[in-house]
Amino acid sequence: MLWSAFRVLLVSATAGSSYRIQEHAETFSPDAILRVTTESHRVGSFDRYTTLVNGSMPGPAIRIPEEQVFWIRVYNDMPDANLTMHWHGLSLAAFPFSDGTPLSSQWPIPPHHFFDYEIKAAKGSAGTYFYHSHIGLQAHSAAGPLIVEDATSPPYQYHEDKTIFIQESWLQQDKKLIHDLESDHYKWVQNPDVFLFNGRGLRDFNNRKPGPFRRDGGTEDRLATFDVEPDKTYRLRFIAAQATSLTILAFEDHGSMDIIQADGDYTEPYAVGALQMGPGQRYDALLRTKTCEELHGLGKLDFHVQMENRAQPWIATGYAVLRYDGSKCRGLDNGKMRRLPLTSLPAEPPLELPLVQHGFLDYKLEPLRNNSRSNETFPRADEVTRRVVYNIQEFGRNYTFYVVNNITWAEDGTYPTAQGVPREPFLVSLYKNRTRFLPDYEAAVANGGLDPRTKTYPARVGEVVEIVMQHLSSDKINNDGTRMRSVVLMHPWHAHGAKFWDAGGGDGAWDPKVVEEKLEGTKPVRRDTTMLDNYRPYTDVPGVHSGWRVWRLRITQPGVWLVHCHTLPHMIQGLQTVWVHGDADQLLKVGRPDVDGYLTYGGDAYGNITHTPRVIHFNALDE
Repeated sequence: MLWSAFRVLLVSATAGSSYRIQEHAETFSPDAILRVTTESHRVGSFDRYTTLVNGSMPGPAIRIPEEQVFWIRVYNDMPDANLTMHWHGLSLAAFPFSDGTPLSSQWPIPPHHFFDYEIKAAKGSAGTYFYHSHIGLQAHSAAGPLIVEDATSPPYQYHEDKTIFIQESWLQQDKKLIHDLESDHYKWVQNPDVFLFNGRGLRDFNNRKPGPFRRDGGTEDRLATFDVEPDKTYRLRFIAAQATSLTILAFEDHGSMDIIQADGDYTEPYAVGALQMGPGQRYDALLRTKTCEELHGLGKLDFHVQMENRAQPWIATGYAVLRYDGSKCRGLDNGKMRRLPLTSLPAEPPLELPLVQHGFLDYKLEPLRNNSRSNETFPRADEVTRRVVYNIQEFGRNYTFYVVNNITWAEDGTYPTAQGVPREPFLVSLYKNRTRFLPDYEAAVANGGLDPRTKTYPARVGEVVEIVMQHLSSDKINNDGTRMRSVVLMHPWHAHGAKFWDAGGGDGAWDPKVVEEKLEGTKPVRRDTTMLDNYRPYTDVPGVHSGWRVWRLRITQPGVWLVHCHTLPHMIQGLQTVWVHGDADQLLKVGRPDVDGYLTYGGDAYGNITHTPRVIHFNALDE
């Protein structure tokens, strides 16, 4: 019987330990449920067939505590597409199949199946994160906020927190966009047709030629509003969930706001007048609202939030509205004060936003002092045990693709340029045949960090690894044999697993002396997503050193971890790498046949209408 009584089976694990396999039957109650579908949805000023979470874009916010196991059931209700869900920014080394990365840590969830993700936010990880699919372009719409609550009082005082979830979308369907990226007649996705704040926005018709749309969108075709009261401090949780755009935003007539957290780590406050974000980044900022006297002087209660993209040939613009409750001020009548229209865009942008800011916040942010939540420190140069250099370049030979050290790692193994991409998740392959798939550490060290056989980057627990990302200008040939002008694009690089220490970046060729000179007197912060800037967008010849970024990682958490550009089309074009942290005993904590339900596509660890999943509670291994 499918929904049989809840059963617990005790089985042996590695020598001397035990754990529990549980059947998640009807008596099992997950802490949260996400159902992913594809359906027609009103996006800004047009209808689009898109991937949704719980019928909405973005999906519902999930709030979880620190240091408690939290189960999230994810249903793939799509009839013809795979699915995974990644918990962006959380380190899940204790839960090897929960990172949500296909072809690295888990098989995707097949159509009409579900998977129970076991996650646990570590002590000191309270902050702003998000969840998203990790397949194709699904993440541009199948995503939502993930907030880790502070176990004690936050280190900063504020009246209320508000999430600002940024997305973008296109008139064209995902399949068409992916086809154009993978075609021998390559076509970039171009500017988004609409920017969305918390799922709302209006199409900017100055962005590109008008296409099919409806003017009668009703209440869905309107700008998002962020409701505030006068003379209060708000914590704004900015989540850059956009697929392609480097964005910059600011609040009309509100001066600066104080950054207090970056990618889930608290910082010393740092004032910015405009906030620049690449895909995957998160910043928390404190905004002090205007007093009643200031609102009287300005004669209005509504203010635009203006956002534009950068590092593109032309500008796309999105808006939201910061809306004050005038009833809190004597003499301010909500009905008489001028309100901004929510169903139209301003005739002229109210703000002149800065141009692209290369090195935004580099060497500026510092970890929060006396922070009891974290006792880790930035690794000095003399602590680094070895260095791995990524030479990153875009190539065009009939197809357009990216390489890192001459390797292209694309999720779609049929992509003509994909090299070394496994046909099954790498962690699964390790479980099935560790002799064949465990990377050769010594061979990798001799080869600049890359294991020549598995095309992965192994690391040993206890190492301190420095990763240098070196931009090289593109090498692209037109179909007629002529050479294209060399370009360099912006790349938001994201690391799965434990966070890294960001050691900054700069123009030209990387030089270790310059790195140390720039670091002198600074206090770097931990991040999980930082920008590799395009200091030289165009060059006359290919292969020009056009910018660099340096990370330092303390290898503490065994697992198979992706390190990749978070621009979704660039991931499709192969701008991804796979790291394997730890040895076989550290990686393969539970033996076979007990994990076999995770090792096949649609295996016993995945539930559907015919059977309940048999799930390992990995947290029990540490009890």
